[in-house]
Parts: sequence; C-alpha cells; structure tokens
Amino acid sequence: MSIPFYKYQGTGNDFVMIDNRQNIFSKNDTKLVKKLCDRKFGIGADGLILLEKHDTLDFTMVYFNADGNPSSMCGNGGRCIVAFANELDVINNTTTFEAVDGLHEAHIENGLVHLKMQDVAAIKEFDTHLFLNTGSPHHVQWVSQIEDFDVKSEGATLRYSELYGKAGSNINFVEATTDGFRLRTYERGVEDETLSCGTGATAVALAIHKQGKVGQTSVPLQVEGGKLTISFEPEGEGYKNIFLIGPAQKVFQGVWTD
Repeated sequence: MSIPFYKYQGTGNDFVMIDNRQNIFSKNDTKLVKKLCDRKFGIGADGLILLEKHDTLDFTMVYFNADGNPSSMCGNGGRCIVAFANELDVINNTTTFEAVDGLHEAHIENGLVHLKMQDVAAIKEFDTHLFLNTGSPHHVQWVSQIEDFDVKSEGATLRYSELYGKAGSNINFVEATTDGFRLRTYERGVEDETLSCGTGATAVALAIHKQGKVGQTSVPLQVEGGKLTISFEPEGEGYKNIFLIGPAQKVFQGVWTD
C-alpha cells in the first residue's frame, strides 16, 4: 500500500495531509491514522486531514485527532488545508469548503491564511474559568507564571474531570504579559500540550474581549509555535465574523508504504 502525503504546520500545530479526492484512503482505518501520526513509528503529527471532493463547494475537510478518532473542528488544520488546496490548484486565494462544523470561508493574503470561524452565540463565565465552543469545546483559565506552568498535568486533570465528563474539553491557560497575551493549550485527542491550537486561540481571544481586558476587535496572541491573530465583531452576548489569521506552511511531502 502506497499513500502520497504532505506534511503541513500552522504555528507549530502539524498535520499529515492527504489528497483523498480519488478515495485512496479509508476513513474507517483509525489504526492507520494513529500510526501515521505517531512520532516514533510514523510520520508524526498532531492530526491527519483528508481533502475530499464536495458536490457544490471547493472541497470537504475531514479531520482526525492523533489518537485516530474523528474529531471536532481544528482551526489550524483548517488554515493548513486551505494552503494545501492552494498547493494542489484546487483553489486560488479564496475558498468556501465544508468541515465537520459546517461551511467555512477563507482567503490567503500576504502569506497568511484568514479562516472564518463559526459564530459564537454566548460565552459561559464561572468563578475560575470561562467556557465556549468555537467549533470545538474550550475551557479558558487565567494563570500566572505561564512559562513554568505544568500544562500537561493540569490540563489532563481538567480535561478528564467531572466538569466535562467523558467527552472532555480542550484546556487553555492564558496570561497577560507586558506585550500582550500568551496562551498554552492542552488538546484532547492529542492528550498533550500542542505548540498551537486555532480553535483554542479563537476561544481565548473572545474570552479576553468578553471580560473587558481588551477594547479592540483584533487580538494578537503569542502561542508556543508563533503568533496568531483573531478578529471578530461583538453581537449581543456572542460574536460574529470571527477570523483566525496566521501562517500555514508545507514542511515536506513523501509516500507512505506499508
């Protein structure tokens, strides 16, 4: 079995990308997905993404977590598949495609991918944290000394707590710094800290604005793998016209044989 693949990364969030318009890859083979994402015995990635045909739109995005299971929306993966579709000449610099959470618009401008996220109707505020869904569920919590914070341990504790039940949640820790905000994220499905999480960065930017910590409607965030910017428009208790903006780059390509 030979499977052509590409490797992409968006601020350190990396993905195995497969052009599946000819159905060369089975979406039911979760064991193979997990093997391809394994950093010791496979290609290595935070997730695997299939680009597939769509009847009326440019393409369909099918996303799997590194554990092999289909998952909710991945923002950085969405940016990377836009760059991938551009590489394949499926699109030019603008696109509309379908993902697990619905339709997304995107465009490439000055080397950055601008991905429109789903509207957020409301943000739940608690004494210790905030919670919202930006295509994936996100817990947002303020911490101090984020540089030394044990993201993997504390994130896993919250992810598997009774607070979120069996389904769990992604866990974001954020700190205000002298030059903005710094974010670190524990991702379910990867079950570890990742260098970046697009839906997490989106959630944090909206939470920061919701709490009145910024007045502007474009928020830059420092993640472990670089910088992301989130723009948005407040609407009632929620937000609309939300864009996740950042780089998406091809790292290499090859053929998997097994």
